[in-house]
Amino acid sequence: MGTMAVQQIKVARAVTPKGVVEDALITFDGDRIASVEAGAGGGEGTLWAVPGFVDSHTHGAVGVAFGDPSREANMKAINYHRSQGSTTIICSTVTEPIDKLVEQEKVLRALYEDGEIAGIHLEGPFLAEAKKGAHDPALLRDPEPEYVERLIEAGGPALRMITMATERDHSEWATKRFVEAGVHVAFGHSDADDLVTAQSIEWGADIATHLFSAMRSIHHREPGPVPVLLADERVMVELICDGIHHKAVIAAMSIDAAGPERVALVTDAMSATGIGDGRYLLGELEVEVKDGTARLVTTDGTQGAIAGSTLTMARAFEFVVQEVGVSIPDAALMAATTPARWHGLNDVGELAPGRFADVCLVDDDGVLKGVVRRGEWIVGP
Repeated sequence: MGTMAVQQIKVARAVTPKGVVEDALITFDGDRIASVEAGAGGGEGTLWAVPGFVDSHTHGAVGVAFGDPSREANMKAINYHRSQGSTTIICSTVTEPIDKLVEQEKVLRALYEDGEIAGIHLEGPFLAEAKKGAHDPALLRDPEPEYVERLIEAGGPALRMITMATERDHSEWATKRFVEAGVHVAFGHSDADDLVTAQSIEWGADIATHLFSAMRSIHHREPGPVPVLLADERVMVELICDGIHHKAVIAAMSIDAAGPERVALVTDAMSATGIGDGRYLLGELEVEVKDGTARLVTTDGTQGAIAGSTLTMARAFEFVVQEVGVSIPDAALMAATTPARWHGLNDVGELAPGRFADVCLVDDDGVLKGVVRRGEWIVGP
């Protein structure tokens, strides 16, 4: 992995907040972008420059689950995701006993304070048994004040998001308390109907954890949460665009409904990401990865629930461009700008002067060809 400082990049096109800049020259000043100029690139190459990807929901990679006691182990997984274009990540945990979550928050908070990660996402333990997915049902619980306060205190400013089933007891209080503490509440792993979903948005929930997965599906007489989440301008929806969690046509419909300004591409990547098929632990549960699809191992041999993914942001970007038919600028919005904006990450998500020098280079098919993070080559040139 190179850490060669780079002063300038010449590309065919650069995606910026002011539109696509043709024949662009991007100039860096240390770890920041100094300028993006049109017509200065000398007409070289065919690559696009887009903002470095922002993955706001990822559990790990290369055999490591985020929150592992070892700092080195966490960095190994972080570095793998960076090599796949994720120059910014929010690390996700899964349902565990509260004491263990507090310990994981401490580990991840130190990485946040060092600028290695952009924050923590707690997926659980305040989830619904009926939509538990790959979470241990024995550990699911109501968001009682004692638990909520412990998680807020342990995470401090690093805690950015928590996924909740907002039909559980104490959810109204807990949602408002998290929001007051600067934490985004994400609706997810919930058995709520459309009315409870709408109510939770009024309380302050403003993200949907992996839309469609671990929630009621759309039925024309029982709408469930999906139409409410797609239609409400206050909500950002996460999509896992791996072709496994939902088909390309579903992604297309969702992007069309919400607009790329309210869609975040996420990986929901588990520890198996980057190392292939086999058996792994997700929290306290055993998972088998077969042909890239992760599922819970069941005692009776029946097909278990989908358990996260082995997706990378590079692959998600490629998928929406090639399979969904999204333009490179719209893909860049969903892979970087929208999640950065929603999570208040003001230093990243756009190719603009003053932002961190985080750049992904992709070809016309959306295939990742180079990665610069903080002005240094991670992949390429």
